[in-house]
Amino acid sequence: MASAADEPVAEAATQAADEPKLSDEHKAALAVGRTQGRAVKAYLEALNEHRPRRGRKRTGETVRRRLETVEKELESEFDPLTRLHLIQERMDLLEELSGLESGVDIGRIEDEFVVVAADYSSRKGITYQAWREAGVSADVLKRAGVGRRG
Repeated sequence: MASAADEPVAEAATQAADEPKLSDEHKAALAVGRTQGRAVKAYLEALNEHRPRRGRKRTGETVRRRLETVEKELESEFDPLTRLHLIQERMDLLEELSGLESGVDIGRIEDEFVVVAADYSSRKGITYQAWREAGVSADVLKRAGVGRRG
């Protein structure tokens, strides 16, 4: 005779047996979707991390020069609010410099995105304009075969 404690285990086993098995094609489609999703996510994250903070792209040298200037300004006497802003700017510059020197190969990540973007767009219903608003350049979308019209 089964105890009340055994009932949830038996019920879970029955539910698992009732669930349909995934076909090899379905498993392959899920794997493709995961791979494409990872490539798209990596590219969008890289774009976000390396997006220029201003109208023009700064180099490591220009960031280092501004950092030196901020460091010198912090040695001077400023009102507390100005000092706070300089401290934050220094932190932002250090983070930007770290990103510039990280050696992330955005070209490789972009190439992986280009391979999957058209199929991913089609499967997920992502439009050209949505990609553009997310920061993907028109040139990259063209290389990927993602057109302005579905």
